[in-house]
Amino acid sequence: MLKRIYLVLFLIFLLPVRANFILLPMDDVSQKNHLKAYGITYWCLDKQYKASWLLNYRGGSFLLPDAPEIRKECQIRNVSFELLSDGEANQILEEISSPSQNMETVILEKAPKIAVYTPKGKQPWDDAVTMVLTYAEIPFTPIYDEEVLSDQLILYDWLHLHHEDFTGQYGKFFGAYRNAPWYIDQKKEAEALATKLGYSKVSEEKLAVAKKIRDFVIGGGFMFAMCSATESFDIALSADGVDICEPMFDGDASEGNYQSKIDYSNTFAFKDFILERRPEKYEFSDIDMSVKRKIPMEKDYFTLMEFSAKWDVIPTMLCQNHTQLVKGFMGQSTSFERELVKSNVLVLGECQLNEEARYIHGQKGKGFFTYYGGHDPEDYEHRVGDEPTVLDLHPNSPGFRLILNNILFPAAKKKKQKT
Repeated sequence: MLKRIYLVLFLIFLLPVRANFILLPMDDVSQKNHLKAYGITYWCLDKQYKASWLLNYRGGSFLLPDAPEIRKECQIRNVSFELLSDGEANQILEEISSPSQNMETVILEKAPKIAVYTPKGKQPWDDAVTMVLTYAEIPFTPIYDEEVLSDQLILYDWLHLHHEDFTGQYGKFFGAYRNAPWYIDQKKEAEALATKLGYSKVSEEKLAVAKKIRDFVIGGGFMFAMCSATESFDIALSADGVDICEPMFDGDASEGNYQSKIDYSNTFAFKDFILERRPEKYEFSDIDMSVKRKIPMEKDYFTLMEFSAKWDVIPTMLCQNHTQLVKGFMGQSTSFERELVKSNVLVLGECQLNEEARYIHGQKGKGFFTYYGGHDPEDYEHRVGDEPTVLDLHPNSPGFRLILNNILFPAAKKKKQKT
């Protein structure tokens, strides 16, 4: 009799565990690899599986259907998962739906088509988003000026801009790197591309690109920008028809008294900023706080704002994390002067020591944009030529998680926000 009991128990353990759902927990204790969990969720959407984002439940967990290939993919990518019965899943969803809980369930409908604005031959350490997309195994298409100007943005849901300069001043690297071979080569390549596309100046060609991106957002696209792309994009739009480039950038003098001709109504996020005229200065304007902030590295953190998950679904999605306190990091545009952020733009993350804005979000037309200050969330002061960040060493990075929140945002079934 005992042998029969042992045999039955043995056979039970050999059978696959029966479940209805897979939970990818995203809290700070249970998940081995937060970044790749986003990749699993994207992979499921791409395979036509249903998925739900459980906002504020265990760090913003993902609920997926149970399937052998999903389990296998989680195991291959070293992503922690839990098996749930129908009853257990319903219990979680009931808890989330309770009016007393600041939680919400968001249905993810489709895998967004992702484009990354990046020149050919760009070094991998230049772009934190490219790095984290590659690490999370989320597919993307590199595009640049030719694709943008030929209206190929219509093929994508999501566009990323990183360390870019849309003003035609070559990243304001003139002061430190004017004689560096890479700077000279990049300047020649930019000029050749502008000529090829029918423009007499790089600044004119980049403005045309910025306008196409603006129209992409207004038409319903989603734009995510980091580092200098945040500032330079808004500055380029505000200086439409105004020459703000000095002779070393475009061959002729800038327009007299150009500051008074800046049109702030053209920008996405910023107002009343003063442009940096000096070509040798590694700054575009007083929007950036890099020089003004005076915060030591050991105290450099920013806090994610808390929103009502049931009423303000979009900002809640963008702030999902396993911690509210995220360590800061530098960039050409590290953070934003709070007084220069337009009143209709939401501040999602701020440094409480000086109230600077680190992470902001807004709507333009039918589309949305998010600006994230800094260059690389796990490299405090990234310099030209530094080795790329190895994300295998940072699989639970809160700073990189914010980037991936934005990747999944276009996949969500939208609800109107009340804020």
